[in-house]
Amino acid sequence: MKSIEIYLVSLIVLTALPLWAQTDNPPVQSAPTATGQNNGQDQTQNQNQNQNNDTMLTPPVVSGQTYPTEPTSQERSNYLRGGMSFTGAYGNNALATTNGKPVSEMSYSVAPTLALDETTSRLHSVLSYAPGFTFYQQTSYLNASNQNASIDLQYRLSPHVTLSGKDGLQKSSSVFDQPDLASAGVVSGGAQEANFSVIPPFANLLRNSGNVGLSYQFALNGMVGASGTFSTLHYPDATQVSGLYDSSSQGGSVFYSLRLSGKHYVGATYQYQRLVAFPSAGLSETQTHAIFVFYTLYASTKFSLSFFGGPQYSDTIQPPVAPLHIQFPAAIAWSPAAGGSLNWQGRANSFAMSYSHIISGGGGLIGAVHMDSATMSFRQQMSRSLSGSLSGGYAQNNVIGSYLPGANNGNTLSGTISLQKQFQRFNLQAGYTRLHQDYSDVAVLSQIPNTNREFVSVSYQFSRPLGR
Repeated sequence: MKSIEIYLVSLIVLTALPLWAQTDNPPVQSAPTATGQNNGQDQTQNQNQNQNNDTMLTPPVVSGQTYPTEPTSQERSNYLRGGMSFTGAYGNNALATTNGKPVSEMSYSVAPTLALDETTSRLHSVLSYAPGFTFYQQTSYLNASNQNASIDLQYRLSPHVTLSGKDGLQKSSSVFDQPDLASAGVVSGGAQEANFSVIPPFANLLRNSGNVGLSYQFALNGMVGASGTFSTLHYPDATQVSGLYDSSSQGGSVFYSLRLSGKHYVGATYQYQRLVAFPSAGLSETQTHAIFVFYTLYASTKFSLSFFGGPQYSDTIQPPVAPLHIQFPAAIAWSPAAGGSLNWQGRANSFAMSYSHIISGGGGLIGAVHMDSATMSFRQQMSRSLSGSLSGGYAQNNVIGSYLPGANNGNTLSGTISLQKQFQRFNLQAGYTRLHQDYSDVAVLSQIPNTNREFVSVSYQFSRPLGR
């Protein structure tokens, strides 16, 4: 809880940044928003600027940002938003241990939400916080409080230097207790992302991931930059997640980007990762080094396409095998890595998808993995008050050093479909989620690999323009 308190204090402190930027900095051009910034309005505005002036964009491969999920007609900046949501759901698997049979269960969640989206001459910041509580009709021992908080900002230090940062914290008792269950399909075009694809459906967890980056446009068509990433995954009660373990990752990268024209970007990046898992005895550590080349096409203000690829080197040290304490030699290997993504955003709809083949953290498995991951998100505004969304993902995780007991390869397949109806300030949402996982040596997942859930959510929302 101490880490959560520190995080929430940082939210309050960072809220003051927009006011500081307004009073102490002279007006200049608006800070460019990296493709993938979770604000489509600023993305569209800055791509328009990019075609009319000298400002370069930061390609999604190296920006570390997520693609927008809202149609452009639904996105606004300089707003304070808040509300309260109540969700009722029925699931066919509310079992938190590996004993007994699956329990069909009704759950209820209450979550207030608060978000501040503000743009000034130098700073664009999005702060959000959503605490909540989830309780269960039969399995009351699963009742728990939840925390969701995030910070997303870009600050222009000078006309050609931009600092960006993003961080998200989640304290959860279930993968299904988010304030907006249909918003889980986040799509990123980055080549260095945290792996949260191994999902214990009902278990207490604390996870945090973020990145910080600095870009410098040193010439008309040239840009360099550096970034750092981190993630942590912690299970407070190990008995709920038999076969899964805590993990953490740290990484850094530098890049060079060249604009061939207003629409075509090419470049290269070097990336380093340290991926650590904490099994019951010792630790598993993998360090990677990679050199990728990338290409990004900004076909229009509504469509972008990006690719990356190159060699990736890994050096893995696994813990000794009990009870003989056999220490295996380090596993050293070269492997190819590649990926691609696209983003399309219209006035009434949005679509994003990505694929990557990289070495990543195990996300709860006994060590780092060779991961094939694909995600997609689609949203359609059918009328002024009715919208629908579809999101899904697939991940194949092959553990590096699979000779170890408990080193299990497997895959995760998930999807959510929902409809939303707006009644002035009230929103009604109904949907269905399907989760399938195939990890034969992970006890908490192997006995009950499938989870189906139907949900209905009613929320009250308000928004207030800032500075008007």
